[in-house]
Amino acid sequence: MPVPRILIADDQEEMVRTIAEALGDSFDIIGTADNGEHAVDLASTLFPDVLILDISMPIVNGLEAAWRLKRLGSPARIVFVTAHRDPDFIEAARSTGALGYVWKESLGRDLATAVQEVLQGHQFTSTFVQFY
Repeated sequence: MPVPRILIADDQEEMVRTIAEALGDSFDIIGTADNGEHAVDLASTLFPDVLILDISMPIVNGLEAAWRLKRLGSPARIVFVTAHRDPDFIEAARSTGALGYVWKESLGRDLATAVQEVLQGHQFTSTFVQFY
């Protein structure tokens, strides 16, 4: 079975590193983008299996990038990684065809599982865990 190819799009370099670490060695990170426009360009040439997108990015945000990829017919599965917990953001993400929604504070616990789930065509959303 080939190693899943991942493209990461986040405007913060430290978060890109954190995402890569959370994925571990089970995935092939084929590129990174620091805005949604760059993510669309890279996805159109690199053909990732999964695109991990931040919602809040400059130039073109993650939601618009996902819409553009959908219009282009990209087969990449999308996992949003974000700090936005508002149900409206989750619904907006789902409306783009994205299957995954992971909160940034849950990356270590949820990201690799989310990627595996979306690769199988399943939806994944981080659950809220409150620490006392």
